[in-house]
Amino acid sequence: MIVEQIYTSCLSQGSYYIESNNEVAIIDPIREIDSYIKRAEKTGSKIKYIFETHLHADFISGHVTLAKKTGADIVFGPDVETSFNKLSAKDGQEFKIGDIKIVSIHTPGHTLESTTYLLKDQNGDDYAIFTGDTLFIGDVGRPDLSQNSEVDTKYLAGLLYDSLRNKIMTLDDKVLIYPAHGEGSSCGKNLSSETFGTLGNQKKTNYALRENMTKIEFIDELLDGLDEPPKYFPLNVLMNKNGYNDSKEVLKKNLNPLEPEKFEELISKRNAIVLDVRHQDEFAKAHIPNSIFIGLDGRFAPWVGEILEDVNIPLLIVAPRGREEEAITRLSRVGFDHTLGYLEGGVENWESNGKETSSIDSSEAFVLNDLENKSNKSILDVRSKNEHQNESISGSLNIPLKLINQSINQIDFKSKFFVHCQGGYRSMIAASILKKNGIHGFYDVKGGYNSIKNASLNI
Repeated sequence: MIVEQIYTSCLSQGSYYIESNNEVAIIDPIREIDSYIKRAEKTGSKIKYIFETHLHADFISGHVTLAKKTGADIVFGPDVETSFNKLSAKDGQEFKIGDIKIVSIHTPGHTLESTTYLLKDQNGDDYAIFTGDTLFIGDVGRPDLSQNSEVDTKYLAGLLYDSLRNKIMTLDDKVLIYPAHGEGSSCGKNLSSETFGTLGNQKKTNYALRENMTKIEFIDELLDGLDEPPKYFPLNVLMNKNGYNDSKEVLKKNLNPLEPEKFEELISKRNAIVLDVRHQDEFAKAHIPNSIFIGLDGRFAPWVGEILEDVNIPLLIVAPRGREEEAITRLSRVGFDHTLGYLEGGVENWESNGKETSSIDSSEAFVLNDLENKSNKSILDVRSKNEHQNESISGSLNIPLKLINQSINQIDFKSKFFVHCQGGYRSMIAASILKKNGIHGFYDVKGGYNSIKNASLNI
């Protein structure tokens, strides 16, 4: 028996390859499917089943294209309506893969169809559970993503409590937990950086599995501090439900080099957003006016979804040379399939053709000591609410980056102000949005709150 976790860091997502006696099951595949096919070919194995723990909201699954390429059956939990053929697994239904079995356990709560898959080894012993977004390491899935308007969030939270206690916590402590996500995912509040663990350890350390926890306590703690889900989530659900184009087709269509004149023409004619995916320092030095920065070397795909929201919006890409294909591929992972092309030769070519550029003013952390108004500092903190509450500059205005678009009217500093996050990535995203909305007179704090702490400022 072979069990492999295939982790995609930019999505904070884990998919799984399970093999026994030349038969393979894939659980929660990402949109690019070649790695699963090549892995099976190494041992001359056949992909038999593609198990989906639920209709994913935060990324586009590879289930449809993988089934077309391999002939494998797609398996969902109960009551999922799709535009493609699939098997609807009943609670307790067994699926044979070589000498092992995978048992479907219906665990509603994150979504109504959420299903955990129990892997039984060749001896019939419980070996591992693949929990999707039902149970994470250190957390559980958010219960506010139902596409059924008649289903209440508290009701789903109650279902999740029952699923955890009646279906999962009854298993042996030695059973391994393989979730769909780790730290950084928006599908929970505080996921661990660890991507797998044991049920016994989670019973000891995960707040949601606390012994003697009542359902009311569970619901209250689960919903406390839960932010609104990203706007692109429902659009991803629809694509996973109704089907999508092969990622290779998207790449072929979207990987178009554009000279500056054509690039500029498309900005106005197609009302396209210019997405600059270079490093934040390069963006600060020079960028195309009104472009949005979201760098490839951060949590790129999730932030694209959070900030841009609409997967159908046309995009024009400014990327580091040689990384244009990577940018388009990673955009497609969250359903952004409408890239018109990329700027050939980058910003250097744009400038050499006499085109205007803009820049972001940056500041070293120690400059904050010179602020005149000590009682009401002109500082915008774009970290999360939890980060701000745990440690922050007294008097600073906290607007989490994910809320910046709808909170522009709150940014009303009377003089120059400073923008920071934890390390400098998110604040540059915020800075690009501020400039696009006509807000100027601010400085991005280099290195963010980390540099502020290291500078030992008396503020």
